[in-house]
Amino acid sequence: MNMGIIKKIAALLVLAVILVVFYVQTPMFGKRPSGERLSRIEKSPNYVDGSFRNLEETSITLSCPLKTGFKFFFKNRKGQRPSVPLPTIKTDLKNLDRDENVLIWFGHSSYFIQLSGKRILVDPLFSEVSSPFPFFPRVFAGTNVYNAEDMPEIDCLIITHDHWDHLDYETVLKLKSKVKKIVCPLGVGSHFEYWGFDKNIIVETDWDESVSIDKYLIVRCLPARHFSGRRFSRNKTLWASFLIETPTFKIYVGGDGGYGAHFAKIGEKFGPIDLVALDCGQHNKNWPLIHMSIKEATKAAKDLRATALLPVHICKLCLANHPWNEPLEELSELSKDASFELLTPMIGEKVKLKTPFERFKKWWKNL
Repeated sequence: MNMGIIKKIAALLVLAVILVVFYVQTPMFGKRPSGERLSRIEKSPNYVDGSFRNLEETSITLSCPLKTGFKFFFKNRKGQRPSVPLPTIKTDLKNLDRDENVLIWFGHSSYFIQLSGKRILVDPLFSEVSSPFPFFPRVFAGTNVYNAEDMPEIDCLIITHDHWDHLDYETVLKLKSKVKKIVCPLGVGSHFEYWGFDKNIIVETDWDESVSIDKYLIVRCLPARHFSGRRFSRNKTLWASFLIETPTFKIYVGGDGGYGAHFAKIGEKFGPIDLVALDCGQHNKNWPLIHMSIKEATKAAKDLRATALLPVHICKLCLANHPWNEPLEELSELSKDASFELLTPMIGEKVKLKTPFERFKKWWKNL
């Protein structure tokens, strides 16, 4: 290879690096914690040597990242996306009776909760793409039947961590005028403040802290086994699960995370829990500690002393090498004799928050 070609390649590489550096400075990447926010973070027992840590040793094992990436993009893709648009129901959220206690799932890990007259929104994702890239990963056909305009005024927006599929920049910007309070883990408020949200409505929590929404509703921040980050550096903000608690009903918001001893501890302290929403999709042998397998999700539901399990992190995005409907198929078998009820609503279908829970049809069959 002659020197002229080498210089051209080097120049292109330098240009690419410059473009990436400028691109990650755009607002959608958010802002790392600093100042008083960072000072508070540094006092957290979960923050060690400049990063947040899990309660248990946790790592992502990629034996060969290039090989793994090649397989994900170019091989074993059969069945990972539905071949037809998924069936959905469009519930009018703005005109729900305030006395009706319901949960509406939007696919993946996004859902709306109305409980004790309060309206709560968890990890909303209404964009067509969930990443900093304009082309991947695209949501499944038919799954974006809701948007920010369909949301009523939100009493509490809960964000479990700052990954792109849980903290969607475009979605939260469109919700800005509707949100009364934001509850998120330590450091995540830095993104919201950078994006122009009133800092007075942002409540950042460490594990085992709680927030009173009113005298009847408490949101408890609890551990999860995962990681965080919107740029190249990880774990500068915290990740969490949450317990939404009223005098008569409890909902566990699992967020993202692998199986761990924390589930049994939470179940022992706060159980029984009426409904648990648990990550049970996008699992892979290359990251077994940060997302649960389907069997682990059923074990976690039992540990949490759950009355009902709502499987989430499914049916909207393809982020791992397994069929899109595998979690629903396997959970249906594993939960036949389980101590909990399996809830399988369609996107947009009402889940009435009362026991005994109603049964849902297997809508994914024959699609």
